[in-house]
Amino acid sequence: MPNPDSLKAVYFDEMKDLWSANDQMTRAVQAMAAKAHDPKLKQTLEASVSGITKHRDTLKSLLQEAGGEVAKEHCAGMEGLVREAMKHTGDEAPKNADLLDVEIIAQYQRMSHYGIAGFGTATAYAEALGMKEHVGKLKAIVSDIYKADEYASALGEKAAKAAPQG
Repeated sequence: MPNPDSLKAVYFDEMKDLWSANDQMTRAVQAMAAKAHDPKLKQTLEASVSGITKHRDTLKSLLQEAGGEVAKEHCAGMEGLVREAMKHTGDEAPKNADLLDVEIIAQYQRMSHYGIAGFGTATAYAEALGMKEHVGKLKAIVSDIYKADEYASALGEKAAKAAPQG
């Protein structure tokens, strides 16, 4: 949305951006899950796809409830993160399985942190706008992402210890 003229317009813009970010991240996480070697990592990434889809559906419903245009707006920030993730887990990926898993986790966490920032910002806007129901749903999403990130960190520590140290 060019030149928003109110906090509500900025809020709607943030929600549309997050919708696009979630769609882009879903495709990247699916691709990384297919390449993951550790069964727990593969399972975590596959479960994450379901969570991201649920978050996207929540964004759509919140936009609709608030009277916003129910459409996504291309997120260039996530586009760059996805491009990096595909680079580091695709043609330029390590050949060693443990190193590849380390790389997958790092890329997953970068994208997740974008979500934490975006959903956290949207929560603050909803709070300022007095949209209590939105605040509750957005806080739940931020909590989901934090939990997945913490688990990914634990998997990353395990993978890093198993990876060649040389």
